[in-house]
Amino acid sequence: MSVRTDLPSPGWRGWLTTDTPRSRTQARLGRAWAGWTTFRRNRLAVAGLLIVAALVAVAAFAPLLAPYHPYAQDLGSRLEAPGAAHWLGTDAFGRDILSRLIFGTRLTLMIVVLVAATAPLAGLVIGTVAGYFGGWVDTVLMRLTDIALAFPKLILALAFVAALGPGIENAVIAIAVTSWPPYARIARAETLTVRRADFISAARLQGASSLRIILGHIMPLCVASLIVRTTLDMAGVILTAAGLGFLGLGAQPPLPEWGAMIASGRQYVLEQWWVAAMPGLAIFIVSLGFNLLGDGLRDVLDPKGD
Repeated sequence: MSVRTDLPSPGWRGWLTTDTPRSRTQARLGRAWAGWTTFRRNRLAVAGLLIVAALVAVAAFAPLLAPYHPYAQDLGSRLEAPGAAHWLGTDAFGRDILSRLIFGTRLTLMIVVLVAATAPLAGLVIGTVAGYFGGWVDTVLMRLTDIALAFPKLILALAFVAALGPGIENAVIAIAVTSWPPYARIARAETLTVRRADFISAARLQGASSLRIILGHIMPLCVASLIVRTTLDMAGVILTAAGLGFLGLGAQPPLPEWGAMIASGRQYVLEQWWVAAMPGLAIFIVSLGFNLLGDGLRDVLDPKGD
């Protein structure tokens, strides 16, 4: 009696790790499982994932987690040191710093999501178009990219906000406008490596248009690199937003934005240190979390990694 040897090992794990997937869905899930297995071996990357997940959870349940209203003032309790009533102390208006930090996660997450949804997409389109067509199209688009890269991001963001006016919405626009050039460079480099590939030539011989080739074949190959770069850049986005808020060009009072909170506490930094130190610590932890998560995703998604 013959025994079949092409069956995967029993259990869902064997179904995911089989070398002979029987469907496209099984193959995709298998790749995802292999990526997660690689990712979870990196403890720092898992720590970064937990920090980012905590940021999302705190933003989602801010009204339930905050012990006080973020705008509630109590001048009788102004500049209180951390204690039982106020775990992280109070600011110059008697507002609870912990509650303002918790609600500030919503602003931070909103900035991160909006920038991540706009700048990488714009860079992906510009980079793939430039790399695929080449010639004068590539020259024009890349010279524009070089011009944008020639200015420091914060300085260019300051210029845009000065033109648009202060406010959290204009700050997001300014950060997104100044963040796309690195993504365009990455997408162009990825496109140049695959535009002469055999499968691109085969698609072209089958009558596929340039738009279809770019959207269906080239852009998906660039996504992994852009995801890694986006995650690593989120720390810079948070710092830029905090810098604009610190200078009074980002979120306006009384919004509990972390950079604006540091600005309001800088005059008390020597005696009432917690007013500026607590939002600074929040920025540090969240930025570190995105950096650690980006390093872990690079190990998983970068096809050229070891």
